[in-house]
Amino acid sequence: MRSVTYSMSVSLDGYIVGPDGGFDWTAPDEDVFRFWIDEIRDVGVHLLGRRLYETMLYWETADQDPTLDDSMREWTSLWKPLPKVVFSSTLSAVQGNARLASGGVAEEIERLRAEPGEGEIAIGGATLAAEAAASGLIDEYRAMVYPVLVGGGIPFFPRRERQVDLELVETRTFNSRVVYLRHRVTR
Repeated sequence: MRSVTYSMSVSLDGYIVGPDGGFDWTAPDEDVFRFWIDEIRDVGVHLLGRRLYETMLYWETADQDPTLDDSMREWTSLWKPLPKVVFSSTLSAVQGNARLASGGVAEEIERLRAEPGEGEIAIGGATLAAEAAASGLIDEYRAMVYPVLVGGGIPFFPRRERQVDLELVETRTFNSRVVYLRHRVTR
């Protein structure tokens, strides 16, 4: 069965964006960016909430920018063809290799798991991930922890009272002091 992974950049105090909605502190250096390129190779479909989808729209046309460096071109070549499912109650259309979800995240994940396909089902966006987590559908949590305290904003982890036991699978520290943590849900 295809695994469901939730992966985002996060502040040390647990937020994906700060109280003002900013996330400029998540700009990756070359080492971290190369890591994300390698990670996206294992993804078969990416589920996104509206805000993350709109942020990632840049990559749909980035390859037309002559100043793009080789790493960014490589990312674009992997991101553009990747199937994406966008969850939004306000968008009526999406661009690129994306489609609007017709149901809830639990139904979409079950449908994707039932279809033939390879690669992980990746979730991006804390609100969407919280919905999947509430249904017990996330298999791995992957956090790229930045050495910054932002004091509030949108939390990486949903605020709920249910305990989820995790097994540490991988860690990596980058030269930029960013730390990658990969945990598998124990069932």
